[in-house]
Amino acid sequence: MEYKSELIINTAKELKSKLSEASDKRAVLRAPELVALYDHLKTLPAGQPRAEFGREVNALKAELEKLIREAGQPKIEMEPIDITAPFDVNVAPADRPDLLPAETGSQHPLTTELAIILDIFARMGFTAVESRELDDDYHMFTSLNFPPEHPARDDYDTFVTDEGLIAPAHTSTMQNRVLLAGKGDLEAGKGIRAVIPGRVFRNEDIDARHEHTFTQLEGVYVDRGINAGHLVATIRAWLSSYYQRDIDIKIQPFYFPFTEPSFEFAASCPFCAGTGCNVCSHTGWIELGGCGMIHPNVLKEADIDSNEFSGFAWGFGIERLVMLKYGIEDIRHFHSGNLKFLRQFA
Repeated sequence: MEYKSELIINTAKELKSKLSEASDKRAVLRAPELVALYDHLKTLPAGQPRAEFGREVNALKAELEKLIREAGQPKIEMEPIDITAPFDVNVAPADRPDLLPAETGSQHPLTTELAIILDIFARMGFTAVESRELDDDYHMFTSLNFPPEHPARDDYDTFVTDEGLIAPAHTSTMQNRVLLAGKGDLEAGKGIRAVIPGRVFRNEDIDARHEHTFTQLEGVYVDRGINAGHLVATIRAWLSSYYQRDIDIKIQPFYFPFTEPSFEFAASCPFCAGTGCNVCSHTGWIELGGCGMIHPNVLKEADIDSNEFSGFAWGFGIERLVMLKYGIEDIRHFHSGNLKFLRQFA
């Protein structure tokens, strides 16, 4: 690419010179010069100047990554692991009867409950597609109607590797892939119905309802003539099947770049009977997740005609669903490794 900004032209020359001399070429992607470009981007006025500069910075980074791939990296010789070596961790020490040996182990409650939820959706005609634990900027943001300078990106503060890969903050990173893969079924009149379970990661303040790592279930349904009524009916149906009873729910307007209109879906807090407590932040309701009608721009990105097809999507936290089902008051129990907690589900 031919760069227009003099700052980027000069930085590109410096970084390419470093690249030719570096033994660890990927370290160039963490060079202060490249970081300074992103810092400078934040100082530019919103609109065309910032957008143009941002495109050039991203193009430079992509060019450097291509040069690194073409140059290759020396292979690291690693000593093979002897899988036949004796291994006795399955035996609990005599002085620690509180430990569980492997032969008496059981599934984690999240694994058990997720299997139940996926079975419900299978009976409703949904296909399960596993999410990824590392993804790229395009699937995390761009394919979901987040332009490069969109302020809503800040709401999905997550973890990024030195190579620019992202620990997904939502399973919606799979939505574009599901839509593209389902185009044939859509045109054949079968529609697209998929649920996407996976772990997601966020830079969160930890409390009774929030964790930095949790399990999310994405749902996607696209066909002709789909409206918000279908969205509410589908969510009601699977929640009623999962809890084996009717629960008080409410839907309120919200904002997500990838759905329009967008909603928050909440259930009445079972710990305080709706009067307010620390689990529900004294609101009487526990938010289960976000949902809405898939934005036309998201459909367009997957080459689906939004004038002919419409659909809805949701993203619910599995931990919160399980908390409601079993009266678990703190989300941190799930990943605490507390055997007293886990034995309740063995």
